[in-house]
Amino acid sequence: MIRIAGLAKLLVVILSIIAAGVLAPLRESMAEGRTPIRDTEIEATIRAFAAPLFTVAGLTPEAVRIYIIKDETLNAFVAGGQNLFLNSGLLMETENPAELIGVIAHETGHISGGHLARTTGAIRNASNAALLGLILGAATTLATGRPDVGIAVYQGTTGAGQAALLQYSRAQESSADHAAVRFLDATGQSSRGMHDFLETLSGEELLAPARRSPYANTHPLTRDRINFVANHAARSPFTEAETSAKFNAMHARMIAKLAGFLLSPARTFRRYPETDQSVPARYARVIATYREPSPKHALKLLDGLLDAFPEDGYFWELRGQILAESGQPLEARIAYRKALALLETAPLVEGDLARAELAINTDESNRAALEHMQSAIREMPNSAFAWHLLATAQGRNDMPGMLALSLAEEALLRNQVKNAVQQAKRAQHSLKRGSPGWLRSLDIEELSKRRLKDRDR
Repeated sequence: MIRIAGLAKLLVVILSIIAAGVLAPLRESMAEGRTPIRDTEIEATIRAFAAPLFTVAGLTPEAVRIYIIKDETLNAFVAGGQNLFLNSGLLMETENPAELIGVIAHETGHISGGHLARTTGAIRNASNAALLGLILGAATTLATGRPDVGIAVYQGTTGAGQAALLQYSRAQESSADHAAVRFLDATGQSSRGMHDFLETLSGEELLAPARRSPYANTHPLTRDRINFVANHAARSPFTEAETSAKFNAMHARMIAKLAGFLLSPARTFRRYPETDQSVPARYARVIATYREPSPKHALKLLDGLLDAFPEDGYFWELRGQILAESGQPLEARIAYRKALALLETAPLVEGDLARAELAINTDESNRAALEHMQSAIREMPNSAFAWHLLATAQGRNDMPGMLALSLAEEALLRNQVKNAVQQAKRAQHSLKRGSPGWLRSLDIEELSKRRLKDRDR
């Protein structure tokens, strides 16, 4: 199930600027909204591709957070430490897992090379005027709620220093490329995919900046970079290494799922016609059929897949989604329970199961929802919606103190600091003094008050 949630435009803008070290793309970034998407299968696929690279780069795979952005443009970047952002447009542009793995290897090179910290210094040293423009533009956008005004302020104060910043970024790109091919060799993978992806981008260098993909703008591409990867591939003992059949299948399903949920049904059907009876094509058509909307027909098609693959947890998850969103929580509960049993650890699925249990709304189902959300929240402590579901389950199970605490957590994550203070105080009145929940409510109250003071300043 692909989940799409709101994300502040300005946050991604600033992250993009810090990650890229190039100020030119600000106009396009500020003018466009971006939203994150969550999906258990897609996240598991990307994590499987990335984990070996993170390990050989000396990173702890679990510590690197991966975010998928619903944005049809082609882009990927790292920001804020060990955070990797991948646009859905980039994912769908890759023709095989090797190309995506090459992109991830390159971005891992940025993380392991500490380029984020260096980029901050480069921005500062390249141009005080450019930095001032960025700050004033961002502040104006926040104060007025008008990105266009922020852009005007930014454009009026920037320009100097961009060439120096771009040159610094090119050095970073070369460094990340060198690291990427090392990581690929260390994991026994071919660098051909990385080379093919760079070749795909090479034609964009002749376009005007406004017409290039964000990736081409923020990752300066030179013939030297392409030649370096090509020369490495010519020497590497792993150039002819084939991507595993498992990775190929995972990549094909990921692309099909993205197409089914993000493209119009008509485009999905053109991309995956009835003549294509592969599993990914059938998967995409099930999703597109559901979105037409035709849930009954979609379930019939999906049951055909489940007859062939009864142990596929992701197919059961999709069945649960279709049933739940069609107002059939009892049947959805069966599907979600099957999915969770097959996938074992899947907090998003566990959250969906909890929602189905809450929709059934019996004493037994509400107790089950509470158990599922208590488990899921341990894996999703930064999800405001997960805290909301937990609060609902706690309310149904007569737990006023914990209900208030969960609502305080939700409000804090949504930056609703006044509400967070109020809910934290309510929690303190109901929870046992000195208990973990009571102590956490004090932390939330203090942090929220601090944010209020910062906001006032």
